[in-house]
This record gives sequence, C-alpha cells and structure tokens, in this order.
Amino acid sequence: MVIVVEHPVLSDSLARLRDRRTGAAEFRRLMRLAAMLLCAEALRDLPLRTARIRTPLAPAEGEIIAGPPPVAVPVLRAGLGLLPGLLDLVPGAAVGVIGLRRNERTFEAGEYYRSLPRPLAGRAVVILDPMLATGGSLAAAIGVVKEHGADDIRAVTLLAAPEGVRLVMRRHPRVRVFTGAVDERLDENAYIIPGIGDAGDRLFGTK
Repeated sequence: MVIVVEHPVLSDSLARLRDRRTGAAEFRRLMRLAAMLLCAEALRDLPLRTARIRTPLAPAEGEIIAGPPPVAVPVLRAGLGLLPGLLDLVPGAAVGVIGLRRNERTFEAGEYYRSLPRPLAGRAVVILDPMLATGGSLAAAIGVVKEHGADDIRAVTLLAAPEGVRLVMRRHPRVRVFTGAVDERLDENAYIIPGIGDAGDRLFGTK
C-alpha cells in the first residue's frame, strides 16, 4: 500500500527541495523536516501503554510507547538525510544501514554493505530511501530486512514514480510506503520527473 502524506508544511518543504536553487545546507534542513512529518505518519500506529507519572502538581496517567523502539534503516547514502527526522521523533530508535549501489547501465540495485540490529522480529522497521524511482533499491532493502526476520516493515520516501510503486507492490504487497508525492514518470536515465534531481548529490554537495 502506498500512502501519500498530506500536510501543508510537507508540501512547502517538497516544493523547496525541488527548487534547483536550494543549496546543500537548506536541502539538508528541509529533508530532515520532511522526514519528521513522513515518519510521524509512518509511526502513527505504534502501540502504547498506560504509565503512572507525577506532574509538578499531582499524580496522573499518561501513554508511552510500548515494547521495543522502532528500527530505522537508511539506504546508503541518500537515506542518511532522512534519518535525523526519524530520530527527532524517536531518539531511542535503533539504527541499521543497507548499502545499495545502482548499476547505471541496467538500473539494478547491487548490495555492498549491511549492518542491522537484532532482533528485527516484533519491531517496526522503517526503511528510509528518499527516491522511489525504479523501485529496485527499496525492493532489495525490504528483502534484506525480511531475511533478518522483520515482520512489520514500513518505508518512507520523499517522492515516488509510478514504475517504482508498481514494482515494490508486486514484490512486497504488504509493505506500507509513505511518500510525499507520486510524480509523473521516469526519464530514460531512470530519474523521477519532475523529481528533485539526485538526492544524494544535493544532500552532500557533491555536484
């Protein structure tokens, strides 16, 4: 299932992220803000438990997150730009990483690194991958966390292309993908149109 998250602050952030005049520092800030809004929606159904607390004035009951904290899994390298937004929401989240490199000829994703916390079963696993273009990277990352026992998988992306959505839903129909927008299409180089360009290069100022 693909969920397009609607929020005026998210819409404003995405418009500014798309703007080619936005420099690396502002791009990072906007990406963090967009990630926080997207991840808030992705984590909306985390279980809660009642806890007894004491305010400065009186005893009270409150609700706190129950069970183990979620696991954030950014896909290297651009996924690192979304990680601070999730950690702003849940500072105690565990963090794993998956390194995937796109073959520029075939557009297939090849894995070169993985480091994941244990266990993943019974925890909300949030894969962070800013651009759902062909869908190859996200589908591969979902496959990796499934190999490690993940059974509650959500994905957060800034933007998605219809081609990538179809591939991910075909391979992993039970995974929920939270995105800011589904754009028009992919171009001949498998970049999202209109998109935001290369998210990793803009994030790290490498072009």
